[in-house]
Amino acid sequence: MTFKKVIATGLAFVMIMGSGTAVLAKDNGNKKDDSKVQIHLTFDDLQSAEWAIRYIASLASKRVFEGYEDGTFKPHNTVSRIEAITAAVRLMGLRSQAESAAEMSTHLNFKDADKVPSWAVGYVAVALENDLFSENDDMVQPQKEGDRLWATTLLVKALKLEAQAKAKMNTTLPFKDAKQIPAGAVGYVAVAIEKGLIDGFEDNTFRPNQPVTRAQLAALLDRTGGQLPEQGNNTINGTVSSVVTNNTLSITSSGTTSTYPLHPDVFIYRNGAKVNASALQVGDVVKVRTFNGQIVFIEVTNAVQSIIYSGTVSAAVTNNTLTLTKAGATSTLPLHPDVVVYRNGIKVSAYDLKVGDEVNIRTSDNKIIYIEVTKSIVPISSSGTISATVSNNVLKLTKAGVTTSYTLHPDVVIYRNGVKVTAASLLVGDEVNVRTSDNKVIFIEVTQTAQAITNSGTVSAVVSNNVLKLQKSGVTFELILHSDVIVYRNGLKVNASDLKVGDEVNIRTTENKVIYIEVTKMVQPITNNGTVSALVSNNELKLTKSGVTTVFTLHPDVVVYRNGVKVRAVDLKVGDEVDIRTSDNKVIYIEVTKMIDANLPFDLLGKLKGTTLNAQGELATISITQTINGVEQTTIYQVSSGVTISGNLALFKEGNLIQLKGVNRLVTNITIK
Repeated sequence: MTFKKVIATGLAFVMIMGSGTAVLAKDNGNKKDDSKVQIHLTFDDLQSAEWAIRYIASLASKRVFEGYEDGTFKPHNTVSRIEAITAAVRLMGLRSQAESAAEMSTHLNFKDADKVPSWAVGYVAVALENDLFSENDDMVQPQKEGDRLWATTLLVKALKLEAQAKAKMNTTLPFKDAKQIPAGAVGYVAVAIEKGLIDGFEDNTFRPNQPVTRAQLAALLDRTGGQLPEQGNNTINGTVSSVVTNNTLSITSSGTTSTYPLHPDVFIYRNGAKVNASALQVGDVVKVRTFNGQIVFIEVTNAVQSIIYSGTVSAAVTNNTLTLTKAGATSTLPLHPDVVVYRNGIKVSAYDLKVGDEVNIRTSDNKIIYIEVTKSIVPISSSGTISATVSNNVLKLTKAGVTTSYTLHPDVVIYRNGVKVTAASLLVGDEVNVRTSDNKVIFIEVTQTAQAITNSGTVSAVVSNNVLKLQKSGVTFELILHSDVIVYRNGLKVNASDLKVGDEVNIRTTENKVIYIEVTKMVQPITNNGTVSALVSNNELKLTKSGVTTVFTLHPDVVVYRNGVKVRAVDLKVGDEVDIRTSDNKVIYIEVTKMIDANLPFDLLGKLKGTTLNAQGELATISITQTINGVEQTTIYQVSSGVTISGNLALFKEGNLIQLKGVNRLVTNITIK
């Protein structure tokens, strides 16, 4: 393995297993200050691995298996053997021992001991002491992908069930590919199935040689951890004794009630789903984990069953009290501050309940926590033709020559042409059905739309004073825009001010005002190119082409790309060759096609900030921090595939001094100072 490869694989594990280099660095016997360690239980990339969220959060709460510094977990990445060994040792509660000075200085007798990263020596030593290796293992193979069979065997050993595994070596396994499992490993698989650590795939295969992903390992680790004694004093089993208030949870355990603050990102798992703290109920049996005095993980192991009632609402909700009548008997119940109410399939306020609504309710601690209207009281229905645009929240309908005014409910629902719209979209002449409740319109459906006048033309001037100017067949005409005009350009809803001179449009009007504009053909912006002949100043760009210099005015929202990165216009260099696009005589887009400093070498000295790796496990980018003009700045550089690295590998850590050399932001030499 090259020196470069050693660095790359070491960094990969630092990012995978901890929140930074310091997390896994040798501690020289000094106890780590947990108050300075950040714990993360939620990650940005678990949408495709929702099944594993609970396992991942559980392990993260114990700092057994953590995410990356950028807020991701990368659930589908495969794991190496050293990662799995480290996680298993931590799961057994042996992290402090593995990171002690004594274990870190162990002389390993494996043939590839020199391939074990220095920070991991203690973990390998502790794993060996706890029989996680076989007697005939002469290599660690730290960077080899851990497959399903190897990981299963490792975790059975972590449970100290090796004797049971050996007693089951003649078990007949139920998988179609059982013959792929070596005879000496059958017992371990049998025990793992018996203990609920693993199962097969849907096609009844075990796939022993398939690499384990981070999400899969999280599930295996958590199931294994559930059968190990809880390590340390940060795990509490008890019963929720009061609903969460002021971000504090009260738990009763062994007759003693204690209160704990919740971590801002606390992970709560109840009835098979991640929930908010308000979903916890008095009586829920829970397992919680704390970190630095705050609860970071809660799993409801036995959810309390709430009492369910039904009845008919017999009075409007007042003073946070619901009055129900059933079989002639009336009762009142207080509402929980976080009560959830559904009416007509929509989440509403309790005060939206109507007298006569039939409801099911759930209570906890003698307070209503959930209300569902099973049958709404039937509202009054009417129909007619709209005789005036909606004004001051009043709808006017005419039917059989009689005009009636209706007040709209603040949450009125309106459908026109099969689309939910606002009241301003209703047109004079629309025929409608309406429903009312408490003398207010709650629902409007347009059964037949009024026909709006349509027209087309070419925009001949920018919109000004709410006036649209169009030209058609050599004739220019002006139209006033409705205050709620809808405009679509390039498939996007935009403002009327975004229309460009030359755009071809279709419009619709009602009562001589434009209510809808659709751009059918956009005016094409003017394109140009040249060489930047002066630094951008006073919002002006000077380009020279064929000996002629032209001055262009920049649009306030001009977009500029240089070296593939979005930059400011002032970042352009004299001599840069560019392509530009203009609209309305202003530059809206600039792309540097050839940089003036494209081949300039660089030699920089700064502190290591971070790195990323490519698919081959080699350095892809490196970032350093420098102090320039009294301001600390961080810059990211691409790393050449043939980069040369020199210096002390042990000092290749965040915050340590390094020197970068290269050309055009591509690093070709790294010196560790």
